[in-house]
Amino acid sequence: MKLKSHELLVGPGRAPARAMLKAVGFTDEDLSRPIIGVANTWIEVMPCNFHLRRLSERVKAGIRAAGGTPIEYNTIAVSDGISMGTEGMKASLISREVIADSIELVARGHLFDGVVALSGCDKTIPGTVMALARLNVPSLMLYGGSIMPGQFQGHDVTIQDVFEAVGKHASGRMTNEELKDLEDHACPGPGACGGQFTANTMAIAFEFLGISPMGRNGVPAMDNRKDDVAFDCGKLVMDLLKQDLRPRRIITRKSLENAIAAVATTGGSTNAVLHLLAIAREAGLKLTIDDFDKINRKVPLLADLKPGGRFAAADLYAAGGTTLVAKRLLDAGLLHGDQPTVTGRTIEEEAKGAKETPGQQVLRPLSNPIKPTGGLVVLKGNLAPEGCVVKVAGHSMTHFRGPAKVFDREEDAFVAVKAGQIKAGDVVVIRYEGPSGGPGMREMLGVTAAIVGAGLGDSVALLTDGRFSGATHGLMAGHVAPEAVRGGPIAAVKNGDIVVFDIPKRRLDLELSQKDIKARMKKVKMPVPRYSSGVMGKYARHVSSASEGAVTS
Repeated sequence: MKLKSHELLVGPGRAPARAMLKAVGFTDEDLSRPIIGVANTWIEVMPCNFHLRRLSERVKAGIRAAGGTPIEYNTIAVSDGISMGTEGMKASLISREVIADSIELVARGHLFDGVVALSGCDKTIPGTVMALARLNVPSLMLYGGSIMPGQFQGHDVTIQDVFEAVGKHASGRMTNEELKDLEDHACPGPGACGGQFTANTMAIAFEFLGISPMGRNGVPAMDNRKDDVAFDCGKLVMDLLKQDLRPRRIITRKSLENAIAAVATTGGSTNAVLHLLAIAREAGLKLTIDDFDKINRKVPLLADLKPGGRFAAADLYAAGGTTLVAKRLLDAGLLHGDQPTVTGRTIEEEAKGAKETPGQQVLRPLSNPIKPTGGLVVLKGNLAPEGCVVKVAGHSMTHFRGPAKVFDREEDAFVAVKAGQIKAGDVVVIRYEGPSGGPGMREMLGVTAAIVGAGLGDSVALLTDGRFSGATHGLMAGHVAPEAVRGGPIAAVKNGDIVVFDIPKRRLDLELSQKDIKARMKKVKMPVPRYSSGVMGKYARHVSSASEGAVTS
Protein backbone atom coordinates (compact mmCIF):
# COMPACT_ATOMS: atom_id res chain seq x y z
CA MET A 1 0.00 0.00 0.00
CA LYS A 2 1.12 3.54 -0.71
CA LEU A 3 0.88 5.22 2.67
CA LYS A 4 0.68 8.90 3.55
CA SER A 5 2.74 8.24 6.66
CA HIS A 6 5.74 7.20 4.55
CA GLU A 7 6.25 10.87 3.71
CA LEU A 8 6.67 11.48 7.43
CA LEU A 9 8.66 8.41 8.43
CA VAL A 10 10.60 6.83 5.55
CA GLY A 11 14.13 7.70 4.43
CA PRO A 12 17.29 9.18 5.98
CA GLY A 13 15.83 12.69 5.93
CA ARG A 14 13.04 11.62 8.27
CA ALA A 15 15.38 10.45 11.04
CA PRO A 16 14.45 13.40 13.32
CA ALA A 17 10.75 12.47 13.15
CA ARG A 18 11.50 8.84 13.93
CA ALA A 19 13.78 9.86 16.81
CA MET A 20 11.02 11.87 18.45
CA LEU A 21 8.45 9.08 18.05
CA LYS A 22 10.92 6.59 19.54
CA ALA A 23 11.17 8.87 22.57
CA VAL A 24 7.54 8.04 23.44
CA GLY A 25 7.94 4.30 22.91
CA PHE A 26 7.42 3.54 19.21
CA THR A 27 9.78 1.04 17.57
CA ASP A 28 11.10 0.70 14.02
CA GLU A 29 8.56 -2.08 13.51
CA ASP A 30 5.73 0.17 14.74
CA LEU A 31 6.77 2.95 12.40
CA SER A 32 6.93 0.62 9.38
CA ARG A 33 3.21 -0.14 9.68
CA PRO A 34 0.21 2.02 8.66
CA ILE A 35 -0.30 4.80 11.21
CA ILE A 36 -3.91 5.08 12.37
CA GLY A 37 -5.07 8.06 14.40
CA VAL A 38 -7.50 7.30 17.23
CA ALA A 39 -9.31 10.59 17.74
CA ASN A 40 -10.77 10.43 21.23
CA THR A 41 -13.26 12.86 22.74
CA TRP A 42 -12.71 11.57 26.28
CA ILE A 43 -13.27 14.12 29.02
CA GLU A 44 -13.83 13.85 32.75
CA VAL A 45 -16.65 16.37 33.03
CA MET A 46 -19.58 14.22 31.81
CA PRO A 47 -20.86 10.63 31.75
CA CYS A 48 -21.31 10.70 27.95
CA ASN A 49 -17.57 10.53 27.19
CA PHE A 50 -16.14 9.41 30.53
CA HIS A 51 -15.66 5.77 29.49
CA LEU A 52 -14.03 6.43 26.10
CA ARG A 53 -10.50 5.75 27.34
CA ARG A 54 -11.61 2.18 28.00
CA LEU A 55 -12.95 1.88 24.47
CA SER A 56 -9.91 3.52 22.90
CA GLU A 57 -7.67 0.82 24.37
CA ARG A 58 -9.80 -1.82 22.68
CA VAL A 59 -9.79 0.10 19.38
CA LYS A 60 -5.99 0.32 19.54
CA ALA A 61 -5.72 -3.39 20.28
CA GLY A 62 -7.83 -4.12 17.19
CA ILE A 63 -5.64 -1.89 15.03
CA ARG A 64 -2.48 -3.66 16.25
CA ALA A 65 -4.04 -7.08 15.68
CA ALA A 66 -4.79 -6.13 12.07
CA GLY A 67 -1.24 -4.91 11.39
CA GLY A 68 -1.46 -1.18 12.08
CA THR A 69 0.06 1.21 14.61
CA PRO A 70 -2.45 3.33 16.55
CA ILE A 71 -1.68 6.82 17.81
CA GLU A 72 -4.30 8.18 20.17
CA TYR A 73 -5.02 11.88 20.52
CA ASN A 74 -7.69 13.89 22.24
CA THR A 75 -9.93 16.86 21.58
CA ILE A 76 -12.45 18.89 23.57
CA ALA A 77 -16.07 18.30 24.55
CA VAL A 78 -18.74 20.48 26.18
CA SER A 79 -21.61 18.88 28.10
CA ASP A 80 -24.98 20.17 26.96
CA GLY A 81 -26.75 18.64 29.95
CA ILE A 82 -24.45 20.23 32.52
CA SER A 83 -24.15 23.67 30.89
CA MET A 84 -27.87 23.88 29.98
CA GLY A 85 -29.56 27.10 31.04
CA THR A 86 -26.31 28.97 31.70
CA GLU A 87 -23.93 31.19 29.76
CA GLY A 88 -21.78 28.07 29.37
CA MET A 89 -24.31 26.52 26.99
CA LYS A 90 -23.22 29.03 24.35
CA ALA A 91 -19.99 27.05 24.03
CA SER A 92 -21.75 23.84 23.01
CA LEU A 93 -22.46 24.33 19.29
CA ILE A 94 -19.23 26.29 18.89
CA SER A 95 -17.39 23.25 20.22
CA ARG A 96 -18.57 21.24 17.19
CA GLU A 97 -16.39 23.38 14.93
CA VAL A 98 -13.41 23.21 17.31
CA ILE A 99 -13.72 19.42 17.54
CA ALA A 100 -13.77 19.08 13.77
CA ASP A 101 -10.90 21.54 13.32
CA SER A 102 -8.69 19.91 15.94
CA ILE A 103 -9.21 16.34 14.72
CA GLU A 104 -8.48 17.49 11.18
CA LEU A 105 -5.35 19.41 12.17
CA VAL A 106 -3.72 16.58 14.11
CA ALA A 107 -4.43 14.05 11.35
CA ARG A 108 -3.13 16.37 8.62
CA GLY A 109 -0.12 17.44 10.65
CA HIS A 110 1.03 13.86 11.21
CA LEU A 111 -0.06 12.34 7.89
CA PHE A 112 -2.15 9.57 9.43
CA ASP A 113 -3.15 6.83 7.01
CA GLY A 114 -6.56 6.34 8.62
CA VAL A 115 -8.64 7.48 11.59
CA VAL A 116 -11.05 5.95 14.09
CA ALA A 117 -13.01 8.69 15.88
CA LEU A 118 -14.68 8.03 19.26
CA SER A 119 -17.65 10.22 20.18
CA GLY A 120 -20.09 10.58 23.06
CA CYS A 121 -21.93 13.80 23.87
CA ASP A 122 -24.01 15.69 21.31
CA LYS A 123 -21.49 17.86 19.46
CA THR A 124 -18.66 15.34 19.49
CA ILE A 125 -20.67 13.07 17.19
CA PRO A 126 -21.13 15.45 14.22
CA GLY A 127 -17.81 17.15 14.97
CA THR A 128 -15.91 13.89 14.49
CA VAL A 129 -17.72 13.07 11.24
CA MET A 130 -17.21 16.58 9.87
CA ALA A 131 -13.48 16.03 10.35
CA LEU A 132 -13.56 12.60 8.67
CA ALA A 133 -15.37 14.09 5.66
CA ARG A 134 -12.72 16.80 5.37
CA LEU A 135 -9.77 14.45 5.74
CA ASN A 136 -11.21 11.80 3.41
CA VAL A 137 -8.80 9.10 4.54
CA PRO A 138 -10.07 5.57 5.35
CA SER A 139 -11.92 6.10 8.61
CA LEU A 140 -15.00 5.48 10.71
CA MET A 141 -16.77 6.86 13.78
CA LEU A 142 -17.78 4.81 16.83
CA TYR A 143 -20.27 6.24 19.33
CA GLY A 144 -19.57 5.40 22.97
CA GLY A 145 -23.16 4.32 23.60
CA SER A 146 -26.17 5.23 25.69
CA ILE A 147 -26.42 5.42 29.45
CA MET A 148 -28.84 2.94 31.04
CA PRO A 149 -32.13 4.27 32.44
CA GLY A 150 -32.21 5.33 36.09
CA GLN A 151 -34.85 4.17 38.57
CA PHE A 152 -37.20 6.51 40.45
CA GLN A 153 -40.34 5.48 42.32
CA GLY A 154 -40.42 2.14 40.51
CA HIS A 155 -40.06 3.31 36.91
CA ASP A 156 -37.34 4.14 34.37
CA VAL A 157 -36.16 7.76 34.17
CA THR A 158 -33.66 9.79 32.14
CA ILE A 159 -32.11 13.23 32.48
CA GLN A 160 -35.24 14.57 30.72
CA ASP A 161 -37.24 13.72 33.84
CA VAL A 162 -34.86 15.74 36.01
CA PHE A 163 -35.20 18.84 33.83
CA GLU A 164 -38.99 18.53 33.87
CA ALA A 165 -38.91 17.96 37.63
CA VAL A 166 -37.46 21.45 38.05
CA GLY A 167 -40.70 22.83 36.61
CA LYS A 168 -42.78 20.52 38.79
CA HIS A 169 -40.84 21.61 41.86
CA ALA A 170 -41.24 25.30 41.02
CA SER A 171 -45.00 24.88 40.62
CA GLY A 172 -45.31 22.96 43.90
CA ARG A 173 -45.97 19.60 42.27
CA MET A 174 -42.79 17.95 43.64
CA THR A 175 -41.16 18.13 47.05
CA ASN A 176 -37.51 18.91 47.80
CA GLU A 177 -37.01 15.30 48.90
CA GLU A 178 -38.50 13.88 45.70
CA LEU A 179 -36.35 16.16 43.52
CA LYS A 180 -33.22 15.10 45.42
CA ASP A 181 -34.15 11.42 45.11
CA LEU A 182 -34.64 11.79 41.34
CA GLU A 183 -31.39 13.72 40.98
CA ASP A 184 -29.52 10.94 42.80
CA HIS A 185 -30.85 8.11 40.63
CA ALA A 186 -31.51 9.47 37.12
CA CYS A 187 -28.00 8.86 35.75
CA PRO A 188 -26.66 5.51 37.00
CA GLY A 189 -23.29 5.51 35.20
CA PRO A 190 -21.33 6.37 32.04
CA GLY A 191 -23.00 6.83 28.67
CA ALA A 192 -24.84 9.54 26.76
CA CYS A 193 -28.39 10.71 27.57
CA GLY A 194 -30.75 7.77 27.32
CA GLY A 195 -33.69 8.85 25.15
CA GLN A 196 -33.86 9.60 21.44
CA PHE A 197 -32.21 12.89 22.26
CA THR A 198 -29.46 14.42 20.12
CA ALA A 199 -26.68 11.94 20.92
CA ASN A 200 -28.67 8.81 20.12
CA THR A 201 -30.33 10.55 17.17
CA MET A 202 -26.97 11.30 15.57
CA ALA A 203 -25.60 7.86 16.45
CA ILE A 204 -28.43 6.25 14.48
CA ALA A 205 -28.18 8.82 11.68
CA PHE A 206 -24.51 8.05 11.15
CA GLU A 207 -25.10 4.31 10.98
CA PHE A 208 -27.59 5.00 8.19
CA LEU A 209 -25.10 7.42 6.63
CA GLY A 210 -22.71 4.45 6.55
CA ILE A 211 -19.81 6.09 8.40
CA SER A 212 -20.46 4.00 11.56
CA PRO A 213 -20.89 0.22 11.37
CA MET A 214 -24.57 -0.73 11.47
CA GLY A 215 -25.80 -1.89 14.89
CA ARG A 216 -22.63 -1.06 16.80
CA ASN A 217 -23.38 2.48 17.97
CA GLY A 218 -26.53 1.22 19.67
CA VAL A 219 -24.71 -1.12 22.07
CA PRO A 220 -25.06 0.63 25.48
CA ALA A 221 -21.97 2.23 26.99
CA MET A 222 -21.40 -0.22 29.84
CA ASP A 223 -22.48 -3.38 28.03
CA ASN A 224 -19.54 -5.81 27.84
CA ARG A 225 -20.20 -6.21 24.12
CA LYS A 226 -19.14 -2.59 23.58
CA ASP A 227 -15.52 -3.60 24.20
CA ASP A 228 -15.78 -6.23 21.45
CA VAL A 229 -17.33 -3.66 19.13
CA ALA A 230 -14.42 -1.29 19.77
CA PHE A 231 -11.87 -4.04 19.04
CA ASP A 232 -13.68 -4.90 15.80
CA CYS A 233 -13.70 -1.22 14.76
CA GLY A 234 -9.92 -1.18 15.15
CA LYS A 235 -9.65 -4.11 12.76
CA LEU A 236 -12.28 -2.61 10.47
CA VAL A 237 -10.33 0.59 9.79
CA MET A 238 -7.46 -1.55 8.52
CA ASP A 239 -9.86 -3.23 6.08
CA LEU A 240 -10.98 0.21 4.90
CA LEU A 241 -7.34 1.11 4.33
CA LYS A 242 -6.71 -2.03 2.26
CA GLN A 243 -9.83 -1.35 0.19
CA ASP A 244 -9.06 2.38 0.00
CA LEU A 245 -12.69 3.01 0.98
CA ARG A 246 -12.93 6.65 2.01
CA PRO A 247 -15.69 8.76 3.63
CA ARG A 248 -16.62 10.66 0.49
CA ARG A 249 -17.48 7.39 -1.26
CA ILE A 250 -19.75 6.55 1.66
CA ILE A 251 -21.24 9.99 2.39
CA THR A 252 -23.41 10.67 -0.66
CA ARG A 253 -26.64 12.50 -1.37
CA LYS A 254 -28.48 9.18 -1.13
CA SER A 255 -26.86 8.18 2.17
CA LEU A 256 -27.77 11.60 3.61
CA GLU A 257 -31.38 10.89 2.64
CA ASN A 258 -31.10 7.53 4.43
CA ALA A 259 -29.87 9.33 7.54
CA ILE A 260 -32.76 11.81 7.42
CA ALA A 261 -35.24 8.94 7.07
CA ALA A 262 -33.77 7.29 10.17
CA VAL A 263 -34.17 10.51 12.16
CA ALA A 264 -37.76 10.93 10.96
CA THR A 265 -38.89 7.39 11.77
CA THR A 266 -37.34 7.40 15.25
CA GLY A 267 -38.68 10.83 16.30
CA GLY A 268 -35.16 12.21 16.53
CA SER A 269 -33.79 15.56 17.61
CA THR A 270 -34.22 18.82 15.70
CA ASN A 271 -30.46 19.20 15.99
CA ALA A 272 -30.10 16.54 13.28
CA VAL A 273 -31.07 19.23 10.77
CA LEU A 274 -28.11 21.43 11.74
CA HIS A 275 -25.65 18.57 11.86
CA LEU A 276 -26.60 16.81 8.62
CA LEU A 277 -26.54 20.14 6.76
CA ALA A 278 -23.02 20.64 8.14
CA ILE A 279 -21.90 17.13 7.09
CA ALA A 280 -23.25 17.70 3.58
CA ARG A 281 -21.26 20.91 3.31
CA GLU A 282 -18.05 19.21 4.42
CA ALA A 283 -18.60 16.44 1.86
CA GLY A 284 -19.30 18.94 -0.92
CA LEU A 285 -22.93 17.84 -1.34
CA LYS A 286 -26.08 19.87 -1.84
CA LEU A 287 -28.65 19.54 0.94
CA THR A 288 -31.23 22.09 2.07
CA ILE A 289 -33.55 22.47 5.01
CA ASP A 290 -36.50 21.75 2.68
CA ASP A 291 -35.15 18.25 1.97
CA PHE A 292 -35.87 17.27 5.57
CA ASP A 293 -39.54 18.12 5.23
CA LYS A 294 -39.87 16.30 1.90
CA ILE A 295 -38.48 13.09 3.38
CA ASN A 296 -40.46 13.51 6.61
CA ARG A 297 -43.73 13.55 4.64
CA LYS A 298 -42.96 10.07 3.24
CA VAL A 299 -41.60 8.32 6.34
CA PRO A 300 -43.86 6.96 9.13
CA LEU A 301 -43.03 7.53 12.79
CA LEU A 302 -42.40 4.01 14.10
CA ALA A 303 -40.22 4.30 17.23
CA ASP A 304 -41.93 4.86 20.58
CA LEU A 305 -38.92 6.59 22.12
CA LYS A 306 -38.45 9.33 24.69
CA PRO A 307 -38.91 12.29 24.89
CA GLY A 308 -42.27 11.90 23.17
CA GLY A 309 -42.65 8.17 23.73
CA ARG A 310 -42.21 5.53 26.41
CA PHE A 311 -38.86 3.86 25.82
CA ALA A 312 -35.15 4.63 26.10
CA ALA A 313 -32.30 3.95 23.66
CA ALA A 314 -31.26 0.79 25.52
CA ASP A 315 -34.78 -0.57 24.95
CA LEU A 316 -34.45 -0.06 21.19
CA TYR A 317 -31.17 -1.99 21.24
CA ALA A 318 -32.84 -4.84 23.12
CA ALA A 319 -35.75 -4.84 20.65
CA GLY A 320 -33.51 -5.38 17.63
CA GLY A 321 -31.59 -2.15 17.33
CA THR A 322 -30.89 0.10 14.40
CA THR A 323 -30.63 -2.88 12.03
CA LEU A 324 -34.32 -3.51 12.70
CA VAL A 325 -35.09 0.15 12.00
CA ALA A 326 -33.25 -0.24 8.68
CA LYS A 327 -35.28 -3.33 7.80
CA ARG A 328 -38.55 -1.50 8.48
CA LEU A 329 -37.54 1.34 6.17
CA LEU A 330 -36.20 -1.04 3.53
CA ASP A 331 -39.44 -3.04 3.56
CA ALA A 332 -41.34 0.24 3.10
CA GLY A 333 -39.19 1.20 0.10
CA LEU A 334 -37.87 4.23 1.96
CA LEU A 335 -34.13 3.47 1.90
CA HIS A 336 -31.52 3.66 -0.82
CA GLY A 337 -30.41 0.11 -0.18
CA ASP A 338 -27.43 0.17 -2.53
CA GLN A 339 -25.46 2.67 -0.44
CA PRO A 340 -22.10 1.38 0.90
CA THR A 341 -21.12 1.35 4.57
CA VAL A 342 -17.82 1.03 6.42
CA THR A 343 -18.50 -2.69 6.98
CA GLY A 344 -18.05 -3.28 3.25
CA ARG A 345 -21.71 -4.27 3.00
CA THR A 346 -24.53 -2.13 1.64
CA ILE A 347 -27.28 -0.76 3.85
CA GLU A 348 -29.65 -3.33 2.31
CA GLU A 349 -27.31 -6.20 3.16
CA GLU A 350 -27.06 -4.92 6.73
CA ALA A 351 -30.84 -4.56 7.04
CA LYS A 352 -31.48 -8.11 5.89
CA GLY A 353 -29.58 -9.36 8.93
CA ALA A 354 -32.05 -7.81 11.38
CA LYS A 355 -33.34 -9.89 14.29
CA GLU A 356 -36.50 -8.73 16.04
CA THR A 357 -37.05 -9.62 19.69
CA PRO A 358 -40.44 -11.36 20.00
CA GLY A 359 -43.06 -9.20 21.68
CA GLN A 360 -41.03 -5.98 21.56
CA GLN A 361 -43.10 -2.77 21.65
CA VAL A 362 -40.42 -0.16 20.97
CA LEU A 363 -40.54 -0.20 17.16
CA ARG A 364 -43.98 -0.44 15.58
CA PRO A 365 -44.72 -2.54 12.48
CA LEU A 366 -45.29 -0.67 9.23
CA SER A 367 -48.98 -1.60 9.45
CA ASN A 368 -49.39 0.28 12.74
CA PRO A 369 -47.28 3.46 12.82
CA ILE A 370 -47.49 5.97 15.66
CA LYS A 371 -48.04 8.60 13.00
CA PRO A 372 -48.17 8.29 9.19
CA THR A 373 -45.39 10.85 8.80
CA GLY A 374 -42.09 11.43 10.58
CA GLY A 375 -41.12 13.37 13.67
CA LEU A 376 -39.69 16.58 12.17
CA VAL A 377 -41.35 19.28 10.08
CA VAL A 378 -40.02 22.51 8.59
CA LEU A 379 -42.20 25.62 8.75
CA LYS A 380 -41.83 28.85 6.81
CA GLY A 381 -43.80 32.08 6.88
CA ASN A 382 -43.41 35.76 7.65
CA LEU A 383 -41.73 34.90 10.96
CA ALA A 384 -39.31 32.39 9.45
CA PRO A 385 -38.61 33.21 5.79
CA GLU A 386 -35.64 30.79 5.70
CA GLY A 387 -37.46 28.21 7.78
CA CYS A 388 -37.61 26.76 11.28
CA VAL A 389 -37.79 23.22 12.65
CA VAL A 390 -40.57 21.70 14.77
CA LYS A 391 -40.49 18.25 16.37
CA VAL A 392 -43.99 16.78 16.14
CA ALA A 393 -43.22 13.40 17.76
CA GLY A 394 -44.88 13.19 21.16
CA HIS A 395 -47.74 15.64 20.67
CA SER A 396 -50.78 15.97 18.43
CA MET A 397 -51.18 19.75 18.11
CA THR A 398 -51.42 20.84 14.49
CA HIS A 399 -52.60 24.42 15.01
CA PHE A 400 -51.91 27.03 17.65
CA ARG A 401 -52.79 30.69 17.84
CA GLY A 402 -51.91 32.91 20.76
CA PRO A 403 -50.39 36.14 22.07
CA ALA A 404 -46.62 36.50 22.20
CA LYS A 405 -44.64 36.79 25.42
CA VAL A 406 -41.29 38.13 24.19
CA PHE A 407 -37.88 37.64 25.81
CA ASP A 408 -34.47 38.73 24.55
CA ARG A 409 -32.57 36.01 26.43
CA GLU A 410 -33.23 32.52 27.71
CA GLU A 411 -32.69 33.35 31.39
CA ASP A 412 -35.52 35.90 31.38
CA ALA A 413 -37.94 33.38 29.91
CA PHE A 414 -36.94 30.75 32.49
CA VAL A 415 -37.56 33.20 35.36
CA ALA A 416 -41.00 34.02 33.90
CA VAL A 417 -41.96 30.34 33.68
CA LYS A 418 -40.86 29.63 37.27
CA ALA A 419 -42.72 32.73 38.49
CA GLY A 420 -45.96 31.56 36.90
CA GLN A 421 -46.06 34.43 34.40
CA ILE A 422 -46.62 32.14 31.40
CA LYS A 423 -50.27 31.14 31.00
CA ALA A 424 -52.16 28.64 28.89
CA GLY A 425 -52.55 29.95 25.35
CA ASP A 426 -49.32 31.99 25.34
CA VAL A 427 -46.62 31.81 22.67
CA VAL A 428 -43.21 32.24 24.28
CA VAL A 429 -40.75 34.02 21.94
CA ILE A 430 -37.03 33.88 22.78
CA ARG A 431 -34.73 35.79 20.44
CA TYR A 432 -31.14 37.00 20.10
CA GLU A 433 -30.09 33.43 20.94
CA GLY A 434 -29.19 32.37 17.38
CA PRO A 435 -25.81 31.20 16.05
CA SER A 436 -24.45 34.74 15.81
CA GLY A 437 -26.69 36.55 18.30
CA GLY A 438 -26.12 34.22 21.23
CA PRO A 439 -23.55 33.53 20.11
CA GLY A 440 -23.66 29.75 19.95
CA MET A 441 -27.39 29.07 19.55
CA ARG A 442 -28.11 27.74 23.03
CA GLU A 443 -30.49 24.84 23.61
CA MET A 444 -33.62 25.76 25.56
CA LEU A 445 -34.27 22.55 27.50
CA GLY A 446 -34.33 24.43 30.80
CA VAL A 447 -37.24 26.56 29.58
CA THR A 448 -39.11 23.90 27.62
CA ALA A 449 -38.81 21.33 30.41
CA ALA A 450 -39.96 23.91 32.96
CA ILE A 451 -43.03 24.60 30.80
CA VAL A 452 -43.84 20.88 30.62
CA GLY A 453 -43.12 20.42 34.32
CA ALA A 454 -45.51 23.26 35.15
CA GLY A 455 -48.29 21.38 33.35
CA LEU A 456 -48.36 23.73 30.35
CA GLY A 457 -46.83 21.40 27.73
CA ASP A 458 -50.10 21.02 25.82
CA SER A 459 -51.29 24.61 26.13
CA VAL A 460 -48.21 26.79 25.44
CA ALA A 461 -46.14 27.11 22.26
CA LEU A 462 -42.59 28.44 21.95
CA LEU A 463 -40.42 29.76 19.15
CA THR A 464 -36.78 30.81 19.14
CA ASP A 465 -33.82 31.52 16.91
CA GLY A 466 -31.91 29.30 19.34
CA ARG A 467 -32.04 25.49 19.52
CA PHE A 468 -33.78 22.78 21.47
CA SER A 469 -32.39 19.75 23.19
CA GLY A 470 -33.32 16.39 21.78
CA ALA A 471 -35.16 15.93 25.09
CA THR A 472 -37.54 18.80 24.28
CA HIS A 473 -41.14 17.97 23.43
CA GLY A 474 -44.30 19.99 22.94
CA LEU A 475 -45.07 22.54 20.21
CA MET A 476 -41.66 24.20 19.96
CA ALA A 477 -40.22 25.88 16.85
CA GLY A 478 -36.44 26.26 16.87
CA HIS A 479 -33.78 27.46 14.43
CA VAL A 480 -36.03 30.36 13.33
CA ALA A 481 -34.13 31.94 10.45
CA PRO A 482 -32.94 34.51 9.71
CA GLU A 483 -32.09 35.02 13.37
CA ALA A 484 -32.92 38.30 15.08
CA VAL A 485 -29.41 39.74 15.06
CA ARG A 486 -29.14 39.13 11.30
CA GLY A 487 -32.35 41.04 10.57
CA GLY A 488 -34.87 38.23 10.96
CA PRO A 489 -38.50 39.29 11.51
CA ILE A 490 -38.50 37.58 14.92
CA ALA A 491 -36.85 40.84 16.03
CA ALA A 492 -40.06 42.73 15.19
CA VAL A 493 -42.37 40.74 17.50
CA LYS A 494 -43.91 42.64 20.45
CA ASN A 495 -45.74 41.42 23.54
CA GLY A 496 -49.36 40.67 22.68
CA ASP A 497 -48.81 40.15 18.95
CA ILE A 498 -50.71 37.12 17.67
CA VAL A 499 -48.53 34.24 16.45
CA VAL A 500 -49.99 31.37 14.40
CA PHE A 501 -48.57 27.85 13.99
CA ASP A 502 -50.14 25.87 11.12
CA ILE A 503 -48.40 22.49 10.88
CA PRO A 504 -50.40 21.05 7.92
CA LYS A 505 -49.67 24.16 5.83
CA ARG A 506 -46.08 24.34 7.17
CA ARG A 507 -46.53 27.95 8.24
CA LEU A 508 -45.31 30.11 11.14
CA ASP A 509 -46.75 33.60 10.91
CA LEU A 510 -47.23 36.83 12.79
CA GLU A 511 -50.69 38.34 12.29
CA LEU A 512 -49.18 41.52 10.93
CA SER A 513 -48.82 42.79 7.37
CA GLN A 514 -45.45 42.64 5.62
CA LYS A 515 -45.56 46.44 5.44
CA ASP A 516 -45.96 46.73 9.21
CA ILE A 517 -43.20 44.18 9.86
CA LYS A 518 -40.80 46.15 7.64
CA ALA A 519 -41.73 49.38 9.42
CA ARG A 520 -41.02 47.81 12.80
CA MET A 521 -37.73 46.35 11.61
CA LYS A 522 -36.49 49.83 10.70
CA LYS A 523 -36.93 50.86 14.35
CA VAL A 524 -35.30 47.78 15.90
CA LYS A 525 -32.15 48.53 17.87
CA MET A 526 -29.84 45.55 17.82
CA PRO A 527 -28.23 44.68 21.17
CA VAL A 528 -24.53 45.20 21.69
CA PRO A 529 -22.71 41.92 20.89
CA ARG A 530 -22.13 39.95 24.08
CA TYR A 531 -18.66 38.93 22.90
CA SER A 532 -16.34 40.86 20.63
CA SER A 533 -13.14 38.84 21.07
CA GLY A 534 -11.93 35.30 21.64
CA VAL A 535 -13.52 32.22 20.16
CA MET A 536 -17.04 33.47 20.90
CA GLY A 537 -16.52 36.76 19.07
CA LYS A 538 -14.83 35.04 16.14
CA TYR A 539 -17.66 32.53 15.84
CA ALA A 540 -20.33 35.25 15.99
CA ARG A 541 -18.70 37.07 13.07
CA HIS A 542 -18.24 34.04 10.83
CA VAL A 543 -21.09 31.61 11.51
CA SER A 544 -23.75 31.00 8.87
CA SER A 545 -27.53 30.87 9.29
CA ALA A 546 -29.11 27.91 11.06
CA SER A 547 -30.86 27.17 7.76
CA GLU A 548 -27.38 26.41 6.35
CA GLY A 549 -26.20 24.29 9.29
CA ALA A 550 -24.65 27.08 11.43
CA VAL A 551 -21.21 26.36 9.98
CA THR A 552 -18.22 28.68 9.98
CA SER A 553 -16.44 29.73 6.84
